[in-house]
Parts: sequence; C-alpha cells; structure tokens
Amino acid sequence: MMDGPVFLTLPDGPDRVAPFSHAVRVGPWLLVTGQMPTDPADNTRPLPEGVEAQTRQVMANLERVLAGAGYALSDVVQARIYLTEFERDYAAMNRTYASYFPPDRLPARTTVGVTGLARGALVEIDLVAWKNAG
Repeated sequence: MMDGPVFLTLPDGPDRVAPFSHAVRVGPWLLVTGQMPTDPADNTRPLPEGVEAQTRQVMANLERVLAGAGYALSDVVQARIYLTEFERDYAAMNRTYASYFPPDRLPARTTVGVTGLARGALVEIDLVAWKNAG
C-alpha cells in the first residue's frame, strides 16, 4: 500500500515567490515545483543577467530542492522548461541545461515558450524525479 502525498516545504529550499510546496513526494516519485532564477536566500534580489546565468541559478535551486528531499539530478526522469524568449534563448539554455546531465541519462523533456514568468524571469524549470525506495 502506497502512502499518500507528502508536501515538502524545505527550510533550506529557495525562498518561495508564491504559495506552494517546494516538492511533493508520492511513493518513489518527487514532483518539484518550477524554480525561478532567484537568489535562494532572498527572492527580492535582482535576477542574473541573461538566459545562461538564469538557467544556472534555476538548476542550482532545483538541486537544492532535490537534495533537501533526498534526491539528486541523477534521479530526474522528466523536465519541463518555460522560456519567455523562446527563439532567442532556446540554444543557449540548451547548452547550459545539458551540462547538468550525462549524455546517456537525459530526462524526458518539454520546452515551451510563454508570454511571461514571475519577476520577469527568462526561464523556469520544473522536474519529476524517481528513486527506488528499496
């Protein structure tokens, strides 16, 4: 019998910009809320300049949430990426994003262009991770 969902608001997680849990664990699955390129300690600080720097900050924030829940990037099986300047930033974001995963363990992925993100961010990424509980 599977336990119900566990809603995780992590004390060391990035400062939240809205009312949400950092992640929700259901059995071996971890659903990680989309992370912004904000400073994890103070979401009022200016965002990094450019999509590469913003992607690096988003990935750092995702790694922080994963670690706080007992997971790692190696457990990620799916990612969704949102870009406000799709045509301009897609290639640069891809180069940065790809550097976080081995070429033979790339998560399934969807990338979409959106009209806007909180704080005027260029990129947001959410994840699904799975870890064998045994």
